[in-house]
Amino acid sequence: MKTLLHLITLLTVAAGSILAADTDAKVKAGPRKGLILDLGGKQAEFFVEKNRSISIAVYDTALKVQPVSTEVITATAEAPSGKVKIAFEAKDGKLVSTTKLPEGEGYQVVVQAKAAPDAKTKNFRIKLELHTCKECGNAEYACTCDE
Repeated sequence: MKTLLHLITLLTVAAGSILAADTDAKVKAGPRKGLILDLGGKQAEFFVEKNRSISIAVYDTALKVQPVSTEVITATAEAPSGKVKIAFEAKDGKLVSTTKLPEGEGYQVVVQAKAAPDAKTKNFRIKLELHTCKECGNAEYACTCDE
């Protein structure tokens, strides 16, 4: 009985920690109203262009624009029509996708990003919702409201 009580207490504390961590994860939007991805010492702004290509701008921790240099970013769009791998190339100081996003929205885009080739990969799951939030004015995937 005592073991069961300890187990219940441990599970309650763990669940509380997970919920607290989830509420601390506040969405940040960048200067272009895209979603900020924290790469550890650098910030990358995920932004869907009108033509459905993705552009990634790189900033320092104060959100000052930095030229693309050592960042390694790939993505996978998990659309209902199937998964689509998305590669990026440097263009005009940003990383720009070489493939456009599949039609539709509401599906996941998984971004794998590293600040440098030897850095640990960070994974970001972004629900692709392109409509504009009326409160904050950002695309829904980068909405900063507490909805």
